[in-house]
Amino acid sequence: MNEFVRQRLLVAWLAALTVGVGYAVWRPVSAARTPTAGRQIDVERINLREPDGTLRMVISNTASAPGYIVKGREHVLPSRKSAGILFFNDEGTENGGLIFDGATVDGKVSGSGHLSFDQYEQDQVVSLEQTEEDGRRRAGLAFFDRPDGPLPVDLIDRAQTPVGQRELDALVKAHGFGVPRVFVGKSEDRASTLLLRDDQGRVRLKLMVTHDGAASIEFIDADGKPVKRIAADQ
Repeated sequence: MNEFVRQRLLVAWLAALTVGVGYAVWRPVSAARTPTAGRQIDVERINLREPDGTLRMVISNTASAPGYIVKGREHVLPSRKSAGILFFNDEGTENGGLIFDGATVDGKVSGSGHLSFDQYEQDQVVSLEQTEEDGRRRAGLAFFDRPDGPLPVDLIDRAQTPVGQRELDALVKAHGFGVPRVFVGKSEDRASTLLLRDDQGRVRLKLMVTHDGAASIEFIDADGKPVKRIAADQ
């Protein structure tokens, strides 16, 4: 065998060896990156962030649920006592979420599910919700009218004190957090209902079909008194 042939065989052997070693190294790395069926992760909370650290989503149990977060700063929110998913905008401010709970305590069922979309730096403007409390069930889609400015975070922080709570209650009463405008769904008395409200949150038009099939349309004045009613049996 001449020298030229020996060199060609040596080159071919080295090429085959390189390919074989490369495949042996690549295969376990590739397999590690491939999703594995049946893999589980047990955690209490997951924070999803942008490369710069901005918070975009939180998945948590009840105990680890965050407070109200505005531009990355968290404010205490004792009323949040449910597991779920919270979403945050480009600035790290909460702008919607999915929460749910449910249990039987002393033979009484209590539960809820809630999906909402928030106005910028405000509360929810669209919500899909179902609630159940000791046999009373309600489910529906609701729309809200919120103020132009942001939520009063400083007042939310002070709500843990008696004075702050009184100020918060007064602001709610004065519609400082906005008002509901539309509800369509099923009421606790099992009626299919559409409620249309004015900018003060007062019901002005009510369309309803009761659980036994009685249909009606009701016009209501600003004092809450029906001024005209149209029923299917009239």
